[in-house]
Parts: sequence; structure tokens; C-alpha cells
Amino acid sequence: MDDTYSGVMPKDRRTPGPAPRPVPAALDEVDLELVRLLTADGRMPNNALAEATGIAPSTCLTRVRALRDRGVIRGFHAEVDLAALGQPIQALVAIRLGAHSRDEVDRFRTAAPRLPGVLALFHVTGVNDYLLHVAAASPDALREFVLDYLTADPAVSHAETSLIFEHVRGGP
Repeated sequence: MDDTYSGVMPKDRRTPGPAPRPVPAALDEVDLELVRLLTADGRMPNNALAEATGIAPSTCLTRVRALRDRGVIRGFHAEVDLAALGQPIQALVAIRLGAHSRDEVDRFRTAAPRLPGVLALFHVTGVNDYLLHVAAASPDALREFVLDYLTADPAVSHAETSLIFEHVRGGP
């Protein structure tokens, strides 16, 4: 059997991963404005959204539901002051895995978001494989997190921590 890559993965080599997302149909200007407004304020009332976009409240409600059903809007989130929760230190930790076997990558991708203080996990290209956005109570707690959970992980060959001085959220 020829092992050259044909663009189709044989069934016996497939492993579960994130489900492919369907590409949403084109968004019109009203949809884009609804997304922009909800990104700025996810709690904006339907009547205010309708008025800001110049559509009827019933139409607005239908459009927002359709945006959610199509996966354009995946959820609504609270922006939390981490310092008020006792975690004023934030960092991005660049992770390089030593081996890139499917099992090791899947294990790390599953375990990392569940580690204490992890806010987000990004799978990236380049020299590093992942970026971990973490929050900690102190520089010492951040150091302990890196030592206890990252450098102790046999899959991790390199971890480089960058403190976050400021975070400004952008729009869509």
C-alpha cells in the first residue's frame, strides 16, 4: 500500500478532534452591526439593538437567534476583574511540545484548559505549539504553576512566560 498523502485520511488513522464548523452564509450590514454591538455589550437589550440598527424588535430578535443558530455568535461572556478575584497577575506562557504524536497533542489540548488559573489555550503556528493565558495570585504562584504543571509535564519541552501588563479587548 502506498503511504503517500492523498488528501484523505484513512479511517483507521482518524482520531476525534474539534468538529469542523460550517461556513456561515454571508452576513449583511445589519448582521455585522448586531455582532459589533453585542461584542461591545453582550447585555444590550433587544429594543436598543433594534433601534441602533433601524429594524423592528421582532426582526432583531429573529436575526440574533439566527446568528446564534448559525454559530456566528457562540456565546455571551462576562468580563471579570481578575484582581477583584484575587488573581491580579496574568501571563501568556508559550509552550513547545517535545513530540508531536497525536496522543500527546490531544492529551495536552484536553488537560491544559483544566489546569488551575488557565483562562484560555491557543494552538498556534511557529516555534511554539501553544499559548496559555493564565491568571495567578502572585508572581510566586505563577512560578509554582509553571513548575508544577508545565515543566513537570513530560510532553512539554519548553515553557516561556511573558507577563501581561495590560489587556485591551478588540472588536470583531
